[in-house]
Amino acid sequence: MTTAMKIDFVSDVSCPWCVVGLRALQEAIAQIGDDVRVDLHFQPFELNPQMADGGQDIVEHISEKYGSSPAQIAANGEAIRARGAALGFTFNMDKRNRIYNTFDAHRLLHWAELEGKQLALKTALFEAYFTDGLNPSDHTVLVAMALKAGLDADQARKVLESGAYADEVRAQEQFYQGQGIRAVPAIIINDRHLISGGQPVEVFEQALRQIADTETV
Repeated sequence: MTTAMKIDFVSDVSCPWCVVGLRALQEAIAQIGDDVRVDLHFQPFELNPQMADGGQDIVEHISEKYGSSPAQIAANGEAIRARGAALGFTFNMDKRNRIYNTFDAHRLLHWAELEGKQLALKTALFEAYFTDGLNPSDHTVLVAMALKAGLDADQARKVLESGAYADEVRAQEQFYQGQGIRAVPAIIINDRHLISGGQPVEVFEQALRQIADTETV
């Protein structure tokens, strides 16, 4: 019997552990196979909503925000790189040297969901920032990623230039903050079950199987 399962993946496109979490979740879903039918939605969360245009040097930013030393930042970066590699994702840490505002990326993701291409765009945005070192606040980059995801480039440009879906994104951000989400990734299953962080594949698989065994959606 196949169990329908709604998953809200709350994340930011500049969050490396969100990449790890998504890849691990996808692998877990694949391993479960036909026992679960997943309806996946990406929900917005901004790690740095006040980030100015042009962004900030990433080492400077992490040092200021978390009090991490350069050695700690390097060690954490290597841990993320290794986790990504094990899941088939390439983190090029030497190319990711700045942190940026991601609000427009979330607006585009909102539109992409309406077009049925949200996962493809999310994947493209992760690769653009973490693999290629591109700026996810740059409209040229965002339009290129929309095209890569199979979306219409002209329509993507119109969305970005018009400020469309700003209210919807802010409302969703406020909703999840109101639900107590303070860090990402936060994976919410069937509006009831929360899994926090970039967990290993086996943790996601076990949780999904347990939920599937106890719930009928």
